[in-house]
Amino acid sequence: MAEGLKIEIVSPERLLLSQTVESVTVPGTEGYFTVMSDHAPFMTTLRSGFITVTNGASKEVFFVRGGFADISPAGLTILAEESVPFSEFDHADLQTQIKAAEEELARADSPDDKSYAQQFVSGLLNLALEAQQLNEAHIH
Repeated sequence: MAEGLKIEIVSPERLLLSQTVESVTVPGTEGYFTVMSDHAPFMTTLRSGFITVTNGASKEVFFVRGGFADISPAGLTILAEESVPFSEFDHADLQTQIKAAEEELARADSPDDKSYAQQFVSGLLNLALEAQQLNEAHIH
């Protein structure tokens, strides 16, 4: 049996995490997925969401806004457009983004613009719900 999963979370500003863990749950573009040791290799894009790193009973959570996840025999590498520990996640900024996106939706004229704006608002609202659930679970 393998020793665990090597994970690195890298943002443009810094290396956030580099360690061996039990599992990692990642917000892929097509939905959340969990990676454990000996996972089949693949690469995918990420959507805004929360990465949960599990090591025994311990859990660490990180916010990620876009990027890529590369699963290889060497482990999981997350190259994030933006990433911070959940404790540094700016809930007030998210509410500001939601308000601005809702205003943009109200101004949208064409069906295509309305559809795009609605998808963006929905994504931000889902992100706010996930953040609220994590807050209530006291995972920081």
